[in-house]
Amino acid sequence: MNERLAKRTEDISAFYVMEILRRAKQLEEQGVDVIHMEIGEPDFLSPPKVVSEGIRFLETGNVKYTPAAGAMELRQKIAEFYLERYSVSVDPRRIFITPGATGAFLLAFGVSLNPGEEVLMADPCYPCNSNFVRLFEGQTKLIPVDAKDRYQLSAELIGQHWGQSTKGVLIASPSNPTGTVISPEALKAAVLSVDEKRGCFYSDEIYHGLAYGERTASALEFSDKVFVINSFSKYFCMTGWRIGWVIVPDEFVEATERLAQNIFISTPSNSQFAAIAAFDSETIEELERRRLEFAARRDFLYHKLLELGFSIPVKPEGAFYIYADCSKLSLDSYQLAVDLLEEEGVAVTPGRDFGQHNANQTIRFAYTTSLARIAQAIQRLENFINRKFPDESLNR
Repeated sequence: MNERLAKRTEDISAFYVMEILRRAKQLEEQGVDVIHMEIGEPDFLSPPKVVSEGIRFLETGNVKYTPAAGAMELRQKIAEFYLERYSVSVDPRRIFITPGATGAFLLAFGVSLNPGEEVLMADPCYPCNSNFVRLFEGQTKLIPVDAKDRYQLSAELIGQHWGQSTKGVLIASPSNPTGTVISPEALKAAVLSVDEKRGCFYSDEIYHGLAYGERTASALEFSDKVFVINSFSKYFCMTGWRIGWVIVPDEFVEATERLAQNIFISTPSNSQFAAIAAFDSETIEELERRRLEFAARRDFLYHKLLELGFSIPVKPEGAFYIYADCSKLSLDSYQLAVDLLEEEGVAVTPGRDFGQHNANQTIRFAYTTSLARIAQAIQRLENFINRKFPDESLNR
């Protein structure tokens, strides 16, 4: 062990999917055609108006720091967006523009968590969130959830697992990796249960806008004491611009500004002023067309995976993932993912990236590529199953 290395880094987990991606890139360099269904990045280009506004801003040459909390023009646009979409009035001073949702989580946990305090999260969940908690010397308590829970925490589960060191609860809806959406009623109950305990409620809403059924409610509809994390990466298709936001309770505004000043100074100004165009009506119309395309991909992939013998107990209602049970084929989903990549050139994410509960028998498929490519992937997956698992071939 390196004695100069901070001990907390031992608890920061690596991404197994990054090993999959590294190998996929190697194969591509060797001329192999790889279908990427592993990384949670929209395949659509950044919206044209965002790009043109970003170029226009750069050409002014006036690319300077903004206030640490972000350009007021963008913060006001986001406030207008919440009023229009969620009928919620948010004071722009509570909105902080951050370098991606990652920066938003760092601010939210940085101003609210003390060493040793605990945050409750669903298992499975996005792994970075636990690592952010560990970075601030906090602890994560993973609560196993299944299809019966729709892979979401509930007020009942929160009550059962709340302990003396519990500081708060994180709920992601739509969820990564399961794509499930918590109902407005269940979200309200969860938010109020945390309010009653005088804890912190962290609402991961970075996949809002990408929903294909039930409405995705914001936690802000039920309390102004919540932390809401969002991003321009997913619905707005702006991953590389590295821009997100966090809305904090009023009592945290001053501390959040001080922390933002010290950690970031400011989010890149070109990204901020380009992002203003993301709320243009023409841009929203284009994003809604893309949402419908995602829905069509989900439906196609969902039914094809079922035909191939995968179990998907809850049809995803949002994001762009399907979390499938592969236990009929293997109880080692990582090795399954490696073999599928090596033999058929299809890259997927093993479940162990998302927690511990049934992790070795699940795989996440990202439908962030075209329908034609997804159809190719299904054909390759069928070939793979018939060759390696002839006794578990198609349920036809």
